[in-house]
Amino acid sequence: MEGSGVVSLPQQKKPMVCVEYPGLVQDVDRMLRTLGGEEGVSRVYADPAKRLELYFRPKDPYCHPVCANRFPTTTMILRVKKKSRKKKLCDPKTGEPAPEGTISMEILGVVGTVYKFQGMSDFQYLGFISGSDGSQTSLYDRVLLKKPEKEEYFHQDIPLYIPPPIFSRLDNPVDYYYRPNINHRDGYQPPHLSSENLIGLSRARRPHNAIFVNFEDAEVPSEPHPAAVKNWKKLCTNSVDKKVEQEMRRLFNCRPIWSRNAIKANVSIHPDKLKLLLPYFAYYMLTGPWRSLWVRFGYDPRKNPEAKIYQVLDFRIRCGVKYGYNPNEMPVKAKRSTYNYSLPITLKKPVPQAVSMQDLTHGLGSMGSKDNKNLPSNKYRLKESIYIFRERNLPPYRQMFYQLCDLNVDSLQEIIKRNDGAESECSERDGWCLPKTSDLLRDSMSLMIKQTIRSKRPALFTSTSAPSDSKEPLTYESGEEEEDEEEEFHPSEGSENEMETELLDYV
Repeated sequence: MEGSGVVSLPQQKKPMVCVEYPGLVQDVDRMLRTLGGEEGVSRVYADPAKRLELYFRPKDPYCHPVCANRFPTTTMILRVKKKSRKKKLCDPKTGEPAPEGTISMEILGVVGTVYKFQGMSDFQYLGFISGSDGSQTSLYDRVLLKKPEKEEYFHQDIPLYIPPPIFSRLDNPVDYYYRPNINHRDGYQPPHLSSENLIGLSRARRPHNAIFVNFEDAEVPSEPHPAAVKNWKKLCTNSVDKKVEQEMRRLFNCRPIWSRNAIKANVSIHPDKLKLLLPYFAYYMLTGPWRSLWVRFGYDPRKNPEAKIYQVLDFRIRCGVKYGYNPNEMPVKAKRSTYNYSLPITLKKPVPQAVSMQDLTHGLGSMGSKDNKNLPSNKYRLKESIYIFRERNLPPYRQMFYQLCDLNVDSLQEIIKRNDGAESECSERDGWCLPKTSDLLRDSMSLMIKQTIRSKRPALFTSTSAPSDSKEPLTYESGEEEEDEEEEFHPSEGSENEMETELLDYV
């Protein structure tokens, strides 16, 4: 076409990244500093889950950034040059102005990724104090530690300046849909609150019909709630569910008290079905030495000294300088960490897939059916390490709830059995054990774990100044099976506290 130009696409196309900067760029170096420099932009580009941060005041540690979203694109960077003369010349024949110059175009590269700042900037809070004469004095020189200071520096009298890391959880406006009022059936009685200051329940109980028992309650239930029986009989419609019911009955006949993780390591059952099956066989202890455990109906551990071996032990791996490693060098992973809770600068995780009705209706499926080849019998079964403690093995998580009978170490069992046959009183703190038994067990288990780490990673204890990259990773056995990408059920991360997780399931 007349007036158009022709540009050739180079054979060696240079990949480029585009950042739609929300401002008029006059100094490229200052612009890059607001984005964290080339190193910061490269670090963000290497992680597709991160958002690009822009700090309008890069030297201010209290500056809240504005974030850019990452999008794929197929565009090109085109450079246009126009040559112009300093003095305008005229054509000597016609007297008209001569053409100013020529225009050249060049394709620099192809853009495959673009960062767009589509959200609003967070609120900013500047650290200063106002004087009586209206003057403002900055607090940064007094609250920011730039060099090692003496003790007097930390005892100086300054205004309290602790702004939150973020003010707005979201940088895009969203519609907030208020929850409608709960419409209860006729004859509904609100739950009785034990304290006047207790916040009332905002929703009705979930229909799992579990029975909860406190340590100070006089009696224990001898049979399940009628609604729990009805719910399970309604759901138990195939041979697989009936087989699981028989396995559960066998477990509680052999052992009257179980943790949920121990059951999940011995019976392969869908977690949603387990929520309905447990209230059919046992009640849940809320407090005391058997807290967070499921107890067989009619069995009262407070009246049976042999129930001592079923008490729960809340064990947490100790970390610190005196134990040889800090929290960042902890060889056992945490289920979730506050360091990963960065709402504005990371993308949301994909939502777990919803459980299909077919999976709930047919259970684990028939083992001989051709349509259920991808449903093995141990699909939902956990490893034994999720509830059994063994010497020279690391726990799968930093906080574990063990039953005393599942501590498979002779020295630990000797501590537990010190008063066998002489149990006289069951206390809420120690149960049928001697006082301070839990503390002795924790100390011994912590020493075993430290020795295990020392044998597998000696450099961690001999050289504290060595870089962390040179340390060999310490492997441990996770309590959960590795999940296939094709599995329909994806367990949620939940809480690291098993008791809290179970309460949320039933309340």
